[in-house]
Amino acid sequence: MVIIKEQIRGLDSLAELNELSQYINQCKTMLGKTSLSVGSDVYVVQKTKRTPGVVKKINQTRAIVEMRGRSYNVPFSMLELM
Repeated sequence: MVIIKEQIRGLDSLAELNELSQYINQCKTMLGKTSLSVGSDVYVVQKTKRTPGVVKKINQTRAIVEMRGRSYNVPFSMLELM
């Protein structure tokens, strides 16, 4: 992990960093699709908090998650298995 961080610091331009960021988000989405299923207990991760919920439906790029009695359309990149 340290080597990867050093290589990221060595990138020359903002365009390269944006490309890397897009690639990481795509990886999160693919991992979310393969590891999540209907009924999975998840955390919806935001900047300062993690809210527990249950996956009710899986769509192409987002999942419908029931939290606090309501349903929300959440991107896979914001979901983390419990």
